[in-house]
Amino acid sequence: MSMKIIAAHDFDYKPRTQIYDNETIASVRGILEQIKSSQAQAVKNYAVTFGDITGDQSLFVTKDELKVAYDTISNEDRAVLQRTADRIKRFAEAQLNSIQDLKLPIDGGFAGHKIMPIETAGCYAPGGRFPLPSSVLMTVIPAKVAGVRTITLSSPKPTNHTLAAAHIAGADIVLRIGGAQAIGAMAYGIDGVPASDIIVGPGNRFVTAAKQIISGHTAIDMLAGPSELAILADETADPKIVAADLLAQAEHDTDAWPILISTSLDLIHTVNNEIKLQLETLPTAPIASVSIVKGIAVHVSTIDEGLKVLNHLAAEHVEIICAHAEDVAKNVTHAGGLFIGQSSAEVIGDYGAGPNHTLPTGGTARFKAGLSVFNFIRMTTWINIENQSAAQELYNDSAHLGRIEGLEAHARAAKLRT
Repeated sequence: MSMKIIAAHDFDYKPRTQIYDNETIASVRGILEQIKSSQAQAVKNYAVTFGDITGDQSLFVTKDELKVAYDTISNEDRAVLQRTADRIKRFAEAQLNSIQDLKLPIDGGFAGHKIMPIETAGCYAPGGRFPLPSSVLMTVIPAKVAGVRTITLSSPKPTNHTLAAAHIAGADIVLRIGGAQAIGAMAYGIDGVPASDIIVGPGNRFVTAAKQIISGHTAIDMLAGPSELAILADETADPKIVAADLLAQAEHDTDAWPILISTSLDLIHTVNNEIKLQLETLPTAPIASVSIVKGIAVHVSTIDEGLKVLNHLAAEHVEIICAHAEDVAKNVTHAGGLFIGQSSAEVIGDYGAGPNHTLPTGGTARFKAGLSVFNFIRMTTWINIENQSAAQELYNDSAHLGRIEGLEAHARAAKLRT
């Protein structure tokens, strides 16, 4: 199993943002319509139908159950989750502290903005093949730091580690359901769950389709497609590390996309050989090997040519493993998350160095940022004219512009103050 090798001039990249078909959209739309009309009963019916819960199970996980799960896992596992949570929290607090309320003098008074948290948030953490307690920490903690009043977490068949993470992160409401029914419950609200102002977190095609449909009603973080890692490397890179990082991405899903961009054809061949060796002992090889075959290795003449390919990709994760990595990284203009130098493994981004692991895919890093504390705040602008006499030019200009646009009532409302 190896990646296909191509030359830079043969690389024809097309963003892969659509991960669901019309049949999926139609199915999900039907589920959401039922939830809008029948609410909790519809959510429970779908949860039972899709195997999230049994008929006698509650949709909700109680706070006591979260504490029991926390106490059940090993001391070592608890410590890892807590340290990871602390790193995520510290980074989110630093982000929040990097912005502040604004007050600016204007004619006759002041204008500014006030930073306020949104009131309710819904966080989704995948279950399925790989339960992801890390996604619980990554979604709930930034919302908590932002000051969101009520945070609902939904995860199908949550493991003790997932529930322990919810306990550590401080989720207010926890649902043991997944899929479109979870998104519907958090978007529209059901008994015991307020309608969310924003829904965040990764998920499968049904979750992503549901997020797209409800996005006109509720804010969302992004529509995440298959995971991607693009590595820009030269002859100084360690092929074992490059192969390991590509496989770490490939094991996510059979649709994951590992990409190597290198000035060294020898490195590319060595990495491909190393991938074969590492797959022999990798437990997730049945998944990773499928993704690896879909992956590509792009041979470029220079680092500058590699940067052109890299910036064109606008990949979810970007690693720079080459000489003078910091200088090269300054020229990366489009990346969901950037990992600079061989020591900056992408997996430490997945597992809580601080920045979030929920990142834009399919080329959307050209205009989208990863999930952060900023998703959970609003900047409300304000104007306060304290001295009407000093604001005469402002009123006159407003009246003038109103008449240019043919909006006479606007002009008169301004003129009444002159």
